[in-house]
Amino acid sequence: MAVTQDDKALLALYRQPETREKGFTDIIRKYQERLYWHIRRLVVDHEDANDVLQNVFIKVWKNLEGFREDAQLFTWLYKIATNESLTFLEQQKRKSSVSLSDVETGLGNKLRADSQFDANKLEWKLQRAILSLPEKQRVVFNLRYYDEMPYEEMSRVLETSEGALKASYHHAVKKIEEFIKNG
Repeated sequence: MAVTQDDKALLALYRQPETREKGFTDIIRKYQERLYWHIRRLVVDHEDANDVLQNVFIKVWKNLEGFREDAQLFTWLYKIATNESLTFLEQQKRKSSVSLSDVETGLGNKLRADSQFDANKLEWKLQRAILSLPEKQRVVFNLRYYDEMPYEEMSRVLETSEGALKASYHHAVKKIEEFIKNG
């Protein structure tokens, strides 16, 4: 069942005690796939992405009552999903008490372990190139390239200036081009 209601209608449904669960379910239906793929591009593994997505929706359930609609619902959800993904990656680093480069190598190994992996295909080279980026550049690249998020909205999600985001994206693109050309 496709959810076609706009966010204001969904939030109104959520805010009524008798339709709260339906409103929340409809919000999940509307955004879960986009959020899943955003998370998956950051944490790579399907199971990890599902775990992070579940944490996102728990956080959304706990905090949706206080959502003031200063930003779009979509922007607020992406901010939570991004923060939860980065928290997950940070926990992975601490759990394994290894360097960030080891965690990134681990993400690359997860990618290569995928049954569909073919190092010669451009799409896999792109994924490997993205995983080679520093964390912040990877987030910015994914939001801009895959989600086509405008810098203004990204600025609200990541709480940084549009200029810094444009620079991060530019550097990410250059590194990816170099990786694909030489990798």
